[in-house]
Amino acid sequence: MGVAFGVLVARSGLPWWWATVFASVVFAGSLEFVLLGLVTALAPLGQVAAAAFVVNARHVFYALSFPLHRVPGRIAKAYSTFALTDEAYALTAAPAAQCWSRGRILCLQALVQVYWVGSVTLGALGGTLVPAAVVGLDFAVTALFVVLGIDAFRARRDVPAAVTAVACALLGHVLFGGQAMIGGMGLFTAYLLVRYAAGGRAGA
Repeated sequence: MGVAFGVLVARSGLPWWWATVFASVVFAGSLEFVLLGLVTALAPLGQVAAAAFVVNARHVFYALSFPLHRVPGRIAKAYSTFALTDEAYALTAAPAAQCWSRGRILCLQALVQVYWVGSVTLGALGGTLVPAAVVGLDFAVTALFVVLGIDAFRARRDVPAAVTAVACALLGHVLFGGQAMIGGMGLFTAYLLVRYAAGGRAGA
């Protein structure tokens, strides 16, 4: 996915080093793909901010179960918050990760950032070597989330949540069209809140 993004930066007409800047400072793979299109189209800053909020809103929910409490220290916690990516969340989704040490969590996140920045830079430097006829590089984002979704299901085996997530995505596409992601996430969030409330009453 990183190499694919680097190639897209090279094809966009931007200098290759912009790929490294995006990867290092933004460090949010799916947002970087969206941001590249907005930057090359000279989109208004407000539109860029709105897109960043929508695409990265899922990180709020990641933080609810990510073992950030295992990372003491202001600087360490600030970096761990910045480096909370889909991959880092997927690898810490298992209950056992709640007991990981600070060093293990930070090393994991640093490794993810290093290989992301490195692969993006490699793709940008070698982007001119990839034939223009090669298409579908932006599908790397979709493929990544499919794999992460499968891994999350294997970790928790929550069939109702998985089925409901797919249903909300399809319903969001039908009902909200261009705002399908916002609508789908809103529907699924509502489902999770209702299920949580019902579970709390059942436990009481």
